[in-house]
Amino acid sequence: MTPVDDVELPGRKLGRAGLLLAQILVLVLFAVLAMRLWYLQIPMGEHYRELAVANHHQQLIVPATRGQILGASGRPLVNNSVELVVSGDYHELTGMDDGGRKVLTDLSEVIGVPLEELQKRMRLCGPDVSRPCWPGSPYQPVTLADDVEPSVALQIMESSDRFPGISAQAQAIREYPQGEHAAQMLGYLQPVTQEELEAREDLRTQFTGIDMVGRDGVEAVYDAQLRGTAGRRVLGVNNHGGVMEVLSETAPEPGMHLVTHIDLGVQKIAEAALAEGMANARPRYKADSGAAVVLDVRTGGVVAMASLPTYDPEVWRGGIDQGSFDQLLGEEANNPLLSRAVQGTYPPGSTFKVSSLSAAAENGYSLRSTYACPGSVTLAGQNYQNYAGQGYGPISLHKAIVISCNTVFYNFGYQMWKDDGGLYPDGGADEAMAEMARGFGFGSPTGIDLPYETSGRIPDREWKRTFWQTNRESNCHRGEHGYPEVAKTDPSRAAYLKLLAYEQCVTGFQWRANEAVNFSIGQGDVLVTPLQLANAYAAIANGGTLHEPRIGKALVSADGTEVRRIEPVVSGRLPVSDETLEYLQGALTAVPKEGTASGAFAGFPQDEVSIAGKTGSADAEGRQVSAWFASYAPADDPRYAVVVLVSQGGTGGATAAPIARAIYEGIYGFEFSGQVTPDVEIAAGEGKPQIPGGVPPEELPTIRPDGSINVLDR
Repeated sequence: MTPVDDVELPGRKLGRAGLLLAQILVLVLFAVLAMRLWYLQIPMGEHYRELAVANHHQQLIVPATRGQILGASGRPLVNNSVELVVSGDYHELTGMDDGGRKVLTDLSEVIGVPLEELQKRMRLCGPDVSRPCWPGSPYQPVTLADDVEPSVALQIMESSDRFPGISAQAQAIREYPQGEHAAQMLGYLQPVTQEELEAREDLRTQFTGIDMVGRDGVEAVYDAQLRGTAGRRVLGVNNHGGVMEVLSETAPEPGMHLVTHIDLGVQKIAEAALAEGMANARPRYKADSGAAVVLDVRTGGVVAMASLPTYDPEVWRGGIDQGSFDQLLGEEANNPLLSRAVQGTYPPGSTFKVSSLSAAAENGYSLRSTYACPGSVTLAGQNYQNYAGQGYGPISLHKAIVISCNTVFYNFGYQMWKDDGGLYPDGGADEAMAEMARGFGFGSPTGIDLPYETSGRIPDREWKRTFWQTNRESNCHRGEHGYPEVAKTDPSRAAYLKLLAYEQCVTGFQWRANEAVNFSIGQGDVLVTPLQLANAYAAIANGGTLHEPRIGKALVSADGTEVRRIEPVVSGRLPVSDETLEYLQGALTAVPKEGTASGAFAGFPQDEVSIAGKTGSADAEGRQVSAWFASYAPADDPRYAVVVLVSQGGTGGATAAPIARAIYEGIYGFEFSGQVTPDVEIAAGEGKPQIPGGVPPEELPTIRPDGSINVLDR
């Protein structure tokens, strides 16, 4: 018997130590294997059990029915219609020997959609898959055709043996029963983006792959409440992906209805009157766009908000095609998606004088004194004129508002600029005019429940320096090299532009006298939105309270059992004394009776409803004059603020004030003045008051348990 020490292996001799080492190695390997098995079965056991179950279960998100958007009386502004949709079962069709080609070919003949198009729609979307494709789950019915005729749907359902894997079913689609009315306020739906998924947990946890999300208007702001809570369906599937059974199901919870402050009748009148007023201003003026805002001065509720040009949101239904989208954004369309009331900014002209008068009165200028109103005035070497160069001699500030005397306010702007130190202020300047304007809410968003609200602009010394720094490099370049492209055709203008650029390069940071003078009458670099102006005049009307305007009034559950009131929000107080406020109110009340708006309100029954307001005619370089009228009524017991703007539409008294009059006539049911066409009368319902008694409803429309709506009887 050969000793162990003498055992020979091919190529070498293995001694006792080597064998011991081999035995240890085998034991270690067995130990590692045992540890791995323990790890997989004990710590990771639950994880792998879930994966095993997942191989046989698939969870499907079931979207909820979106809530309606209702007017103040309960009339639907946006609701859901039901249309018939033809869908395909992805796994059943793709699992066929021919990939479902024969079934889709037969279907193509019935629904009139080319076979190639249907095959593309059956593809699952991915990074390398172009549209059309299916963005949802393969366990959802894949939409192949929508809005099909009932007879076509019936033919498919009755021939299930010919169309295996194909179904026809009803589906809720967003509908806009009022057409283009209030389009910018309401908004629209578009497919959810990756950015929105990452930003919103409610979308991530309820994402179906074909979700639509509010893209603008209140559809966007109240999207989470309107969309409801998605349901969940757990499907049992085989190893080929085929659905075997429904294992469990949680029903979706419908979205809440949004009840708004919008009075549909007033909205229609505002739009019709605005369109007619713009048409009357042409062809003398371009009158290229306009806005009208009606606010409840006591709550900030948005009763109406018109913006022209507008569009019919039906274009978004079912997904907008590229041609229609390009047309909406085209130059000829003049951007109808833009809400001129909330996103458009314009010089306010003389409607801004309520802020300038308040700044003067709160900074030492007496309300009881008289002030010179010459036809023109020279300040810091520059001449400034009244409208048409007319002078009125010494007048009160009351009359300065009534007749809109510019020269009184020019002097205020200039003197207060000098008090601040002029070009070379010593220390911090008070800038009382700019501070007062900000106190009226100008230069900041109002906080309305709409997206993309603009801030407007209140220029001051700090703004001027920032603007100078931003543009200095360009100005210095032009100041040195000039405008050779302009010099080819107009040498004198090129020389002027070069000098101006050099001046802006060197001293463009200075807040100059002419800027302060123009600021005082709402010109120059001052920009406001129609909504900001309406909110400021609403605050004057209600005694000084600034609200955050609200379109939403309440959220009500689909069965009416839950009601969430959207309470008014106070954003601030006008920084003026009661004496100044009462003085302003008295002056504004006289404007439609004996001032610049008296022609527009001739014959209006002011003994029944007295109007307080101010006209404005605003200039901007390279543009025609724009028309403003800012107002509220009744002057003695204010309820509504109405502001009208017609961009490049002429003077406020001639163009904007008649539009505001038509809106008031519609609200209170007065006989129309003849300054508007029958279109406005039709919108008003033949002279019927749109808001009986002049008081908006406090109560809400009733949502019945079956989801039907009891419209308020007004």
